Amino acid sequence: MTFAILDPFSGISGDMTLGALVDVGLDAEWLRALPATLGLADVHVRIQDVRRGEIVCRKVDFDIPPQPHGRHIAEIRALVAAAAVPDAVREKADRAFRAIAEQEGAIHGMPAEEVHLHEVGAVDAILDVVGAIWGFALLGLERVHCGPIALGDGYVKAAHGVLPVPAPATLRLLEGVRVRTGPEGAGELVTPTGAALVKVLSSGPPPAEYVPVRSGYGAGTKDPVGRANALRLVLAEEATSDGERVEQLVLLACDVDDMAGEYLAAAADRVRAEGALDVVLLASTMKKGRPGTRIEVLARAADARRLEDGLLSWTTTLGVRRSTVERRALERETVTVQVGGHEVAVKVARLPDGRRRAKPEFEDVNRVAEATGRPGADIFEEARRQAERR
Repeated sequence: MTFAILDPFSGISGDMTLGALVDVGLDAEWLRALPATLGLADVHVRIQDVRRGEIVCRKVDFDIPPQPHGRHIAEIRALVAAAAVPDAVREKADRAFRAIAEQEGAIHGMPAEEVHLHEVGAVDAILDVVGAIWGFALLGLERVHCGPIALGDGYVKAAHGVLPVPAPATLRLLEGVRVRTGPEGAGELVTPTGAALVKVLSSGPPPAEYVPVRSGYGAGTKDPVGRANALRLVLAEEATSDGERVEQLVLLACDVDDMAGEYLAAAADRVRAEGALDVVLLASTMKKGRPGTRIEVLARAADARRLEDGLLSWTTTLGVRRSTVERRALERETVTVQVGGHEVAVKVARLPDGRRRAKPEFEDVNRVAEATGRPGADIFEEARRQAERR
C-alpha cells in the first residue's frame, strides 16, 4: 500500500501542500474546479511551474475577489457542510479548523466559537485545508507521515500584532510533533494552516526504511537566494517484502470503577470517532476488590495527546498511562465488489505466505441482505470469494 511522507525541510503551508500534491499526480483540473464545488464564486486557481533554489516546483495561487476578512468557526463549518464533500474529508477539515479555533481561543482567552479567524478564515485557507485533505484521499493515501518541521526564526506580523516565530497558536498545534528552528533569517516557515494539516493528517514520523515511488515539490511564496523554499512530498511503499509492516504507535490506558456501562461505551465510541486505531474495554479488579474496567486505546503518535485529553474529559479516570508499542500489521486494502447489483466494500489483507484474506464490511452486507432478501451469510461469502479472486 502506498503512503505519503511530508518532508517540510523549509516548513509547511496549505498552498505548498497543494502544490506538492499536484506535482505527484493530483488532477489539476479537479483542483481548479474546487472553488465552485465549495460554492466560492469567481475564485480562480492558478497552477504553474516555478523554481525554488534551482528545483522545479508546482505553485498554487488563488485569484479571489473581495471577501470578508476572516470568519468564525461556525461560518466555515457551515460552508463546508453545504458542499458536496465526502464525509471523511469534511470530518478531518472540521477537526483542522476546530483545532485552530481552539488554540487561538486559548491564546486570547475566549471560547473557540467566538474567535474570528482572520488569515485562516479567508477563502484561500479554506481551499487549502479542504483541498489538501481531499487531495490525499483522491490519491488513495490513507497514511501520511511527517518528518521534522523547520520552523524558521524571527518575528511575523499578524492581525494581532508582531508575534515570535512560530506564532503562539501554530506552536500549540505542533505539540507532539518533531520540529527544529531555523534556518537563520528564514522568517516564518510554518503557517497555522500547515500546522493544522499536520495535526489531522500525520500518522507520526516516517518509517526508518521505505521504498520511494515518486516525489514532488510544492513551492512557497518566498524565493530566498540559495535555499529551496519548498515542501517535498514522497510517495512510498513499505520496505518489507512479506506483506507486513511494523508501526510505532502509542498505547493509552486508564481504569475506571464508577461509570455506568452505557456511558462507558459511549466514551469508547467517542474515542474511536476521534481517530483511535483501536479501543478495548477489559474487565479489571481495582482497590478493595471493586470491579472496574480498563480502557486501552491504540493511537498514532500525532493523535495521542488529543485522545489522552479526551479520556480525561469523557471518563471519570484521574490519570492516563502512556507507552510506546510496536504493531505488526498485515498489508491491507479495501476493494469494492458487486453482489446482486449492489456494492459491497471488502477489506483484503495479504498474509505473510502471500495468500489473501478478505472480510466484507458488515454494514454493506447487512444493507444488501435487506435490499435483496438474501441471507447475510450468502452475501458475505459471495463478496469474500470475489475479493479473494482479484
